[in-house]
Amino acid sequence: MKPIAIISCFFLFSLIACNNSDKQANESKSDNDMDAARNFLDADLKGKFRNASTYMLQDSTNLGYLAVTERKYQTLEAVKKDSLKNASLRFFDTRQVNDSTTITIFANSYKNDRDTLRIVRKNGQWLVDLKYLFEHDMDTSNYNQGNKIDTIHK
Repeated sequence: MKPIAIISCFFLFSLIACNNSDKQANESKSDNDMDAARNFLDADLKGKFRNASTYMLQDSTNLGYLAVTERKYQTLEAVKKDSLKNASLRFFDTRQVNDSTTITIFANSYKNDRDTLRIVRKNGQWLVDLKYLFEHDMDTSNYNQGNKIDTIHK
């Protein structure tokens, strides 16, 4: 009788584990480019960096930039972390470069610093290319609030 109970429990736990991983996999998929950007940035603002990484291209440079961002976040005072967690996202301009690349200008309501993010489709999934935020060729800190000129090259 005990072996049947043990096998039944093992089967039940396996079934639950499979169900949860499918749910997590579906939750970390984005329907479109802007959904991927929104999901990534929202997780980032809330300090959920492991979750944010599921919406990001998985290469060493992107993972390194995300690790630096997480370390910087961990040094913030609790009040600043709460402000970031409660911030809303704002998207100012978006340009589809081609069918698999989009660039968007965004800010959060707490800092309101505009910057640029690239979202790419790889293997049918939209993912954030975080390195573009750090390595693009124009400085968005000089962004003029009155116009739409930024790193989106028209």
